Amino acid sequence: MFNFEKLEVWQKAITFADTVYSLTRTFPDNERFGLTSQMRGAAVSVSSNIAEGSSRFSNKEFVRFIEFATGSVFEVVSQARIAIRQGFLDQPAHETLCRLAEEQTRMLSGLRRTLLDPEQGN
Repeated sequence: MFNFEKLEVWQKAITFADTVYSLTRTFPDNERFGLTSQMRGAAVSVSSNIAEGSSRFSNKEFVRFIEFATGSVFEVVSQARIAIRQGFLDQPAHETLCRLAEEQTRMLSGLRRTLLDPEQGN
């Protein structure tokens, strides 16, 4: 097991991506290379950036990747808003996705704070 796999924030990011994949399965076929691909790519990017950042040699570098991961969460939220307006997502699915995104963002923010101030983690 790699160290990043032990991080709860990474585990939640995998769940977040699973949810995005599940919800986008119902999108129209003509969106496969549009919104479906965009949302899935952004969702996968969250866990990928956490993993890549964990390999860096300084907390400052890791923080940069945590910020990229946070940006990817925000991308999914923005894209989900478009999906609901286009009728691809219903309100309950959108609420579920936003709730997971809020949780993911809080966890990423907590990890970022800990990396910037290691004393805080004690």
